[in-house]
Amino acid sequence: MENSRELILDMLMEILEKGTYSHLVIRDVLDKYNYIDHRDKAFIKRVTEGTLERKLQIDFILDRFSKVPVSKMKPLIRNLMRMSVYQLLFMDSIPDSAVCNEAVKLAGKRGFRGLSGFVNGVLRNIARNRHKIDYPNLSLRYSMPEWLVKMWSNAYGEEKTHCILEGLLEEHPVTIRLKESLSSAQKEDWLKALEREKVKVSSHPYLPYAYQVENTEGIRNLPGYEEGCFAVQDVSSMLVTEVAGAGKEGISDGQTGDDKRVTRLLVVDVCAAPGGKSLHMAEKLGECGEIHSRDLTEHKVSLIRDNIERMGYKNITAEVFDASITDESLIEKADVVLADLPCSGLGIMGKKRDIKYRITPETLKELEGLQRQLLHVVWQYVKPGGVLIYSTCTINPGENQEMVRWFLKEHPFTLESLAPFLPEMLQEEGMEGMLQLFPGIHETDGFFLARMRRKG
Repeated sequence: MENSRELILDMLMEILEKGTYSHLVIRDVLDKYNYIDHRDKAFIKRVTEGTLERKLQIDFILDRFSKVPVSKMKPLIRNLMRMSVYQLLFMDSIPDSAVCNEAVKLAGKRGFRGLSGFVNGVLRNIARNRHKIDYPNLSLRYSMPEWLVKMWSNAYGEEKTHCILEGLLEEHPVTIRLKESLSSAQKEDWLKALEREKVKVSSHPYLPYAYQVENTEGIRNLPGYEEGCFAVQDVSSMLVTEVAGAGKEGISDGQTGDDKRVTRLLVVDVCAAPGGKSLHMAEKLGECGEIHSRDLTEHKVSLIRDNIERMGYKNITAEVFDASITDESLIEKADVVLADLPCSGLGIMGKKRDIKYRITPETLKELEGLQRQLLHVVWQYVKPGGVLIYSTCTINPGENQEMVRWFLKEHPFTLESLAPFLPEMLQEEGMEGMLQLFPGIHETDGFFLARMRRKG
C-alpha cells in the first residue's frame, strides 16, 4: 500500500501540476504495473480519481485548517495533502492514524522531512473536526466550478441540478454491449464465466443486450473480450444506433412501418473513435450495410481498427479523414450519417474527472463554433430522405438543443420523433425528436441526441 500511495502522488503531480489528461495517466500507470494485486490497483484508481473529483471541496477544507493556503504550498505537499484528505473523509475503511502516518512517511521520503509536523498537524485536525465542516454553496459541496452550477440551474432548475451534481459523484460501473448475434447458449456460457471470475454483472434496464459489470480487474481480462463477444459502450451511445432505425430491412421511420428498402445501406460515422457506434451499426446491418468509420488522426483510427479486428466485423472501413473538409465522393450518398461531434464532455465528468477544471465558458463557445462548422459540411452526405443523427456527451444547451434549432433553420432537415425507437421509460422524453439524458436522473452518462431527416 505504501508504494501505491507513491504512485498516486506521482499521478496527481502529472495531472494537476503538468496538465496531463487524467484518464491517460491512470491507464498508463495501471498498464505498467499490471502485475500488482488487484486490491492495490483498485485503491490507486479510487484515490486518484476521487482526489481529482473532489479537488475544489478538498482545497476549501485545507484552506480552513491550514495556515498556509493550498496555492502557496509546495506542489508535492499540496497533492500529498489532497490525497490524504480524500482518504480521511471519503474512505471509511482506512483508519485516520494510518492516513496521517503514511502521509508523514511519504513527505519525509520525498525530501520534506521538515514539513512532517505541518502535514501531521493539519491532517489530524481535519480528522478530529470533519463533522463540523459545512459548505457555503453547491459548488463547494459537490466540488463543481460555480459557473457550471449556475449554468445548469438557469437551464434546468435547481432540483434537477442537485440530481446532476449527485449523479456525477456516484460510482459508475462499466457498461458493455453484448453481441446480439450470440445465441442464448453462448450468452448463458458468458454469464457463467463471469460468475466464476466473481465479476458482478447486471442487466441494464434500457436495452436487452446492455450489461453493467463491477469487481473486475480490467475489461481486457474479462471472459469473452479477446473473442469479441462484447464492446465497452455506454447505453446512451447505444441509443444512437437504435434511433437511427437502420437494420437489415432498411431504414425505419418508426411510425408507419414502411422501411426505406435499399440493396445495401451506406452509413458514415464522421467522428467515430474509438468506434462504438460504428461497431454497433455493423452489428445491426450485417451484410446489408457498409460503414465508413472516420476520425481525424491515425492514432484515433487505429483504435477503431483494433476494435473492428477484435469484434470480427467485415462491413466497416476505418479511415483517417478531417470532418471539416467536404468529401465530394460522398455527397448525397449516405442513408445515415452519425455526427457525434467533439464537445465539452460535461456529461462524462464522472469518468473523466479533470474535464471540469479544463473547460471554460470561452471553450464552450469555441466548441459550438466547431460543431456548426462540422455540421455545415457533413449534412451534405445525407441522401434526400436519409437520416442524420446528431449527438454529444454533454449537458450544455448551447451544444445540444440550441445547436439543433440553429441547424434546422439553416439546412433542409426536419426533426423526427425518437419515441418509437426508445425503451419505454424514455419514450415520452423523445417525442419532440431530441433527448437529453442526465447523470443522476437517467441510468446513463449525460448525453444528447436528435434524429433529423433530410427533406425531399
